Amino acid sequence: MSAAATRPDSAPVAVLGAGPAGLTAAYRLTQRNIPVIVFEADAQVGGLARTVVRDGYRFDLGGHRFFTKSAEVEELWTELLGSEMLVRPRLSRIFWRGRFIEYPLRPADVFAKVGPLELLRSLGSYARARLRRRGVEESYEDWVTARFGHRLFELFFKTYTEKVWGVGTDELRAEWAAQRISDLSVGSALRAALPGGGEPPKSLIEEFRYPRLGPGQMWEEMAGRIERDGGEIRLGAAVEGLEHEDGLLTAVRAGGERVEVSAAISSIPLRTTVGVAEPAPPPAVTEAATGLRYRDFLTVALPIDGEPPFPDNWVYVHDPRARVGRIQNFRAWSPWMTPDPGRSCLGLEYFCFEGDELWSASDEELVALGREEVAALGLVEPGRVAGGHVVRVPKAYPVYDAEYAGRVGRIRGWLDGFSNLQQIGRNGLHRYNNSDHSMLTAMRAVENLCDGAEHDVWTVNADSVYHEREDAAEQPYRAAPETPAMARPLAEVSE
Repeated sequence: MSAAATRPDSAPVAVLGAGPAGLTAAYRLTQRNIPVIVFEADAQVGGLARTVVRDGYRFDLGGHRFFTKSAEVEELWTELLGSEMLVRPRLSRIFWRGRFIEYPLRPADVFAKVGPLELLRSLGSYARARLRRRGVEESYEDWVTARFGHRLFELFFKTYTEKVWGVGTDELRAEWAAQRISDLSVGSALRAALPGGGEPPKSLIEEFRYPRLGPGQMWEEMAGRIERDGGEIRLGAAVEGLEHEDGLLTAVRAGGERVEVSAAISSIPLRTTVGVAEPAPPPAVTEAATGLRYRDFLTVALPIDGEPPFPDNWVYVHDPRARVGRIQNFRAWSPWMTPDPGRSCLGLEYFCFEGDELWSASDEELVALGREEVAALGLVEPGRVAGGHVVRVPKAYPVYDAEYAGRVGRIRGWLDGFSNLQQIGRNGLHRYNNSDHSMLTAMRAVENLCDGAEHDVWTVNADSVYHEREDAAEQPYRAAPETPAMARPLAEVSE
C-alpha cells in the first residue's frame, strides 16, 4: 500500500516522535519525496538518545554506543556523519564492595576478587545450577540463576536490576535477560584456564562507534537533512488526539493544531497512542494500555576537577547502600564531551518512577545526593565536584512484567485494524530496543507503508539471543563494509 493511495489529497504522513526511530522514518520518507510532518513533544530532537548541553558540558541520557550487525543501519550512520564517527574502546565494570569487577563477568576476575569463601559458595552454586535440569525460564531470576548459579545472581545481578526496575527480579520476564545479558559459560572459561583447555570464551564487542559530539550529533544532522529535503519537524508539539474512521487514521491533533494525514508512523508510547485515539478503542484495549508500565530515570551530571576517577565508559554500582545505579564517564566516550581539558564529567543515573521521592526532589537536592554518593563510594572527593546539572527522562524503559506480553498483544490486535498506521521504536512497540533496532523498525515500516511490503515490525530484535557477542550469528543482513572513520587509529580520534 502506498502512502499516496490512502488519501486522494496527498496529505502528509505524520511521524509521531523525533527519536532515532521517528527521525529515521521521516528521513526515509523525504528521500522518497513524500511529504512528512514530525510531531515531537520535547523542545529537542533525539528522544532518549539526545545529547544535553549545559555550560559547555555534553552528556548522554544513558550511554549510547553505536554498534550494529545491520549493514543498512551502519551505512546510514556513515552517510550522515562520516569521519565524525569515532572508534572507541569499550570498558565497563561492576563497582562492588569497593572493587572493580569486569563486566561481562570473566570467571578468573570474579574468582580473584570475591575472596575464598565467596569463591567456594559461587562455585558450588554454579555447579548445582548446571546439574539441575532446566525448566521453563519465565522470570529474569530464573534465566540468570540457570546460567550463573544463585550466588552469583545475588552478588552481581539482583541489587542492580532491582535498582533499575523498582520491582523484584522474580517479576521481570526472562525475555529481558536474554536480550541484555551475555550467556557466559563459567565451565568453558575454567577449562580454558587450564593447560590444553582450549580457546577462551568469546566476550562482547571491545570497540564501538560514537559521534564526536555525542549521539545527539547524529539526530541533529538527520533532522537538518529532513528539513532541507522538505520535511517539517514541529517541536513542543505533544500528540493530543489521533482521529480515525473505518480503519484509517485521518488526522493528528498536536500542539494545539489539527492536521489531516494520509498515514502515520508512531514511536510514542503505546499507552499514549491508545489514550488519545478518537474514538476511543474497546474497553479491553484501554485497560491493557493503562496497565503497561514504564521505568523513568534521571541523570545527575557532575563536572569534576581533574582526571576521571576511572577509565571505564561506565560502571554499574552494585552497592545497595548507594541509590545511584550506573555512572557514565563522558570523557571516555569522547574527549569533546567536556569543554575544559582539566575537567571531566560524570553522569550518575538514578532509576525511579515519575512522581516518586527521587523524581520530585529539587535539582539542588539531587546534585547534593550525587556528590555525597560518589564520595561515600570512595570515587571522588567532594571538593573536586564543580557544580551539577539534572535531566529527568520519563518513560525511559518499558517494563517486562508478567502481564506485559498479553497487554501488548491486545493492543496490537486493535492496531492491526488500521491499514495506514505503523508502530516503531522502543516505546512504540513496548520493546527494549537499542537505537539500531529502533532505526531498523522505522526502515521496515516505511517499506510497508510505501511499497506494500509485509514486514512484521514487531519481530525486529524479538529473538532471545544476545546480539553483541563476537561469536553471535549474524543477523540476516550483509556485513557492513569498513569505513575510513572506523579504520582510524584511536590515537588520531582522541587527540
